[in-house]
Amino acid sequence: MVASPPVVVVTGANGLVGAAVCRALVERSARVRAVVRRAGSAPALHGVTEHVGDFADEDLARAVTRGADAVVTTVHPMGSSREVQHRVGVEGTPVLARAARDAGVARLVHLSTAGVYDRSAGVGDVAEDGALLPEGSGDYPDTKNATDAALAQVGGLTTVLVRPPAILGAGDTSVWNTLRPQEVRDGERRVNPAKSWPWVHVDDLAVLVADVATGAVATADDPERGPVPGSTTPVNVAGEPATWRDYLGTVTDALGVAPEWTDEPVWTGQLRTDRARGWGWAPRVSLAQALDELRRGLTAGR
Repeated sequence: MVASPPVVVVTGANGLVGAAVCRALVERSARVRAVVRRAGSAPALHGVTEHVGDFADEDLARAVTRGADAVVTTVHPMGSSREVQHRVGVEGTPVLARAARDAGVARLVHLSTAGVYDRSAGVGDVAEDGALLPEGSGDYPDTKNATDAALAQVGGLTTVLVRPPAILGAGDTSVWNTLRPQEVRDGERRVNPAKSWPWVHVDDLAVLVADVATGAVATADDPERGPVPGSTTPVNVAGEPATWRDYLGTVTDALGVAPEWTDEPVWTGQLRTDRARGWGWAPRVSLAQALDELRRGLTAGR
């Protein structure tokens, strides 16, 4: 017998990460239920069905998760008010998670962030057991940490918290290829060049998410070998080591402005990805390739 293709729900399917995840899932012959807020904004790919609405609406959540094998959540309104981030992330995402659990969905893959970890000066390399930032560290890390904690409270579901650092990739909504360079152009370019700048390309991130969602990464009692069934397992994902000299130097050079290097104490450790590699993942996009894509996008817009 030929196994039927997996059915995967993806929220924020029109975003940088969501669209990349949809592409990676389609490449794995999955059928994708793309949840978006605006009609006609889901990726126009064979196997992708658009569902318009708010994933935190219980009726929609039940409808899209019925008969699904996995759910991928990518939405968090970074840059919005704390109230909005809390409502969408901390309150809204668990609504979808509970619907997924009740529908018998095998896995929930949530896009968390490496920004939840304490990466202060003097802190060494950071693995999944690294110290989390305390409450009061900022709207984004506070609400992301709270969302992760809320999802961990949804029992009876195998949940994976994927924690990327800076996500590189071309797109109008890309923070690091488009939005942050706009801030640099406007004058925000002070940093210690030795500060670590962990990153991952969106295509490599999507590969890990899609492999976990489709079951290519098997569950295991040991989180170093796979997601723990019925539990919540965080996993870091990052490309090769880089510093702010690499990123900001590329951006300022492409924009024709000068960086403002400082010398204050900074974090110089690395984001450890041993767990993701133990699950069979490895980055394919090199730092040189990612920065070249970044540079080409910025110089084309000058």
